[in-house]
Amino acid sequence: MSTSTAAPAREPANALERVSGLLSLLRFAFPTMVMMVFNGLYTIVDVVFVARFVNTEALSAINIINPAMGVLWGLGTMLGTGGSALIARKMGGGDTAGARRNFSLLILAGVLLGLFFSGLGLLFLEPIIRALGASDILAPYCREYFGTLLLFTPAGLVLALFAFFFVAAGKPALNMALIIASGLTNTLLDYVFIVLLGMGVAGAALATGIAFLIPPLGGLCFFLYSKGPLHFTRPGMRLREFGQVCFNGSSEMIAQLSISVTTYLFNITMLRLAGEAGVAALTITAYSEYFLVTLFLGFSMGVAPVISYNYGSGNHARQRRIFRSCLLFICVGSILVFSAALLGASRLIGIFAPPDSRVFALADQGFHIFVFNFLFCGYGIFASSLFTALSNGKVSAIIAFLRTFALIALFLLVLPEFLGLTGVWLAAPLAEAISALVAAFFVWRWRGTYQYL
Repeated sequence: MSTSTAAPAREPANALERVSGLLSLLRFAFPTMVMMVFNGLYTIVDVVFVARFVNTEALSAINIINPAMGVLWGLGTMLGTGGSALIARKMGGGDTAGARRNFSLLILAGVLLGLFFSGLGLLFLEPIIRALGASDILAPYCREYFGTLLLFTPAGLVLALFAFFFVAAGKPALNMALIIASGLTNTLLDYVFIVLLGMGVAGAALATGIAFLIPPLGGLCFFLYSKGPLHFTRPGMRLREFGQVCFNGSSEMIAQLSISVTTYLFNITMLRLAGEAGVAALTITAYSEYFLVTLFLGFSMGVAPVISYNYGSGNHARQRRIFRSCLLFICVGSILVFSAALLGASRLIGIFAPPDSRVFALADQGFHIFVFNFLFCGYGIFASSLFTALSNGKVSAIIAFLRTFALIALFLLVLPEFLGLTGVWLAAPLAEAISALVAAFFVWRWRGTYQYL
């Protein structure tokens, strides 16, 4: 008498398994890249509405508040990057059930943390905006903007998590569609609240907050009813694994916290050297820079699960092809972004401020120095993301800490004393150039361990 054993149920095919070369990598990362570029675009539109239809002080207030929002975004990014690396690695190793439990718990954690920080921020609203450097002129605008935006903190954190988990689930196109819908909603509501209803900077915050709700609601619907490898189930995660997620994503958290601190340093330095107009010029430069680097942020976010998956499956040959393709994209992209920024600087700044204004003159002068930042930042962004994807949070954190905090803070404290405003604009390009060299050293140092070269 013969017996037979039923074959185990086959999981649905994973899109990460099909990525192997430059073209397939770009196809996979493209939705995330478009999503990030579009996110940067509608962020700029938000600022343009404030600059054009409110006033310069309201524009400055947005940048004053940015450090606090960066802390909250950093928390979501930490859980998202660290969590997606763990989830993609588990799926690559065949533990799809464990990946589902971890995913469900991290979304729940995002909601609870969002509620906690929303309440905390509203309770200490006045001390926070004063600690961030708001002058008596800027404080009312900061109060309106930050107080409104805090109401949507849970949605913002979950939005950050889904941005990474959609990619890990092999659904970057859906993530892109939700972000585009969110951006269009934000732009439409900016027009309604700021232009038609005259709600000022509070209207800008309300438009952003409502737009924040769209990707989380779409994500909840998708993962509740998904038949793919990743969907909601009973949440669960060992404490050690949660610590691993936080540690592995700490580089991105450090990057966001560092950006918050350096934005604060930029703000108070500009207030001292050029007043509120200087902060407005800095705001224009900062948001323009964010829009231009979204290409690298989106690419690095898009390819990270592919790197984690191949690391988990032990496919070194495919990993080497992926890595070489990434380097090629970063090199070509850096040259193109630098050229576009250099040639279009004045036109870009003219979107925010009239050409005959002091704000335009300050921003135009600064951006033509700041533009050299784009030759180096792409490599630093990718290198930090690479080591996060390989679960080497320590190296990733070092790179992120150098490029987003230590070197910028050092140059901001020293250079303006000798070069004035020119020193402020030089701080970021010099920091990115040195960080790129350090990142290249680490990539070479760990090539044998991770087999990407």
